[in-house]
Amino acid sequence: MNRILPHLILYSDLGRDSILVRLADIIRDCKNGGAKEPLLQRTNGEVKRLLDLSTACGFDENLWQCYLTWLLMTNDNSFTRTCERTGAWPGGSVNRFAENDFAVFHQLFHYDFSPVEQYLLTDCFSILTDYQAIPKRERTYNRDVSAQVRTLRKSLAEAENGHEMFRLVTDYYQRYGYGVFAMNRAFRIRRENGLEFLPISNVDGVRLEDLLGYEGQKAELRRNTESFLTGKHANNVLLYGDAGTGKSTSVKALINEYYDQGLRMIEIYKHQFGELSRILAEIKNRNYRFIIFIDDLSFEENEVEYKFLKAVIEGGVETRPENVLIYATSNRRHLIRETWNDRQDMEHHGDIHRSDTMEEKLSLAARFGVTIHYGAPSPKEFQAIVKALAARQGLQIDGEELARKANAWEIRHGGFSGRTAQQFVHYLEGLAE
Repeated sequence: MNRILPHLILYSDLGRDSILVRLADIIRDCKNGGAKEPLLQRTNGEVKRLLDLSTACGFDENLWQCYLTWLLMTNDNSFTRTCERTGAWPGGSVNRFAENDFAVFHQLFHYDFSPVEQYLLTDCFSILTDYQAIPKRERTYNRDVSAQVRTLRKSLAEAENGHEMFRLVTDYYQRYGYGVFAMNRAFRIRRENGLEFLPISNVDGVRLEDLLGYEGQKAELRRNTESFLTGKHANNVLLYGDAGTGKSTSVKALINEYYDQGLRMIEIYKHQFGELSRILAEIKNRNYRFIIFIDDLSFEENEVEYKFLKAVIEGGVETRPENVLIYATSNRRHLIRETWNDRQDMEHHGDIHRSDTMEEKLSLAARFGVTIHYGAPSPKEFQAIVKALAARQGLQIDGEELARKANAWEIRHGGFSGRTAQQFVHYLEGLAE
């Protein structure tokens, strides 16, 4: 293995701490007759790292090949960036370098670990290449990563040579891209040594059809999002209204509806607005459509973070990239708290003119081209939602009794809303168990 890796060109930047590079060093030391006990300890350390990665990503069957597939899917280089946007250009000179690298990976896919196992008196690699993962709940690993890695791994394992692997992987790049954005649908950000996109592995699987009612609101949200995905003009969206009415659920459902069409979501919080320019710089040249999602957006009178958001939405020197929209939810229509003091500098010249202070505060909401109102359901609509949710969960309860209990629950738990209805049905499920 240590003689194979130096032939890599485009994929050579694997990092000294990568499992592949460290295993190559171990195999080299084994061939040179190194002390067995320290080498076995180093080997076990890399095996543990591979098992940890496999658990996090949901690998199965051949963990070694899954790991190599994951490397190909996540490596950031000039070739992967080009393939994401245009595919492998026929006749391009870079393809020769790429095919050289895939010939190397073809050898690695079918590497014979038996000499190392015999030298160290271990069977760890035999277990890794014929692995039976323990069944686990989806929320303990990233199902998107698992599905993509395992599907591509099987195809690559059947490839006859590096040329066929080249075709399979470049097709993947053109369809999905590379890196974390290819394998995940939703992200948060972290700023330490640099800006890092953290995949959200347990994304709620809700879809728009799961939200009862609000058909007009959902249709408008779909229309704007689909225009965005097809490259047409689309607007930033503000969903506002009563608490618990499904505003956040509607936005989260979009990522499940349109993930396979290249939609990705980045959730940020108010204290991170200063990072917006850096986020846009990172994603503006990627071949995806991004929704920056801000949940429960509102500002108190003394908070000024909204000015970062205003500049990014519209009005800064650098325009917002065409592959980015901002979707926000709020209980406030105008987002920023207003007081009567804001009206003190009004002038009276026949007409009443709004003060500069109020214009400043209202200008943020005005920069959302689409505003969608989610109002609290009426008592009759609330009853219909409860009845539908109970039927969906298979609860067998008389209609009148269900309505009576729902009304009693609503009085004690925050009024009429879809959230209150869902909580009530969960309560009933607990009693049924």
